[in-house]
Amino acid sequence: MKISEREEGEVLVVQPHGPLIGSDAEEFAEHIGKLLDERGPRVVLDASKIAFVDSRGLEVLADATNLLIRNGQLLKVACLNATLQEVLELTELSAMFERYAELEEALQPA
Repeated sequence: MKISEREEGEVLVVQPHGPLIGSDAEEFAEHIGKLLDERGPRVVLDASKIAFVDSRGLEVLADATNLLIRNGQLLKVACLNATLQEVLELTELSAMFERYAELEEALQPA
């Protein structure tokens, strides 16, 4: 799995490319875990290149937001496609994330 990162002011934007499933989800879990330990709560997930997720991918996203909850934050996720949005709603996980239609909205200070 390719994982892009870029700085947008004080925010680090992380963008996984491809489905968040199986071993790719594991790779992303390690990557995002390190980032959250190093960077703290100013990380935004750009989901525009994630076609779909499996149960492990959902666990990875939930684990990431649980790390942020300890700091009083939720994981900011931008650019969810309709499929991902529906999966989060069906699994009742959507409330765990701050969701934004556009990346620019997610980059705004809280």
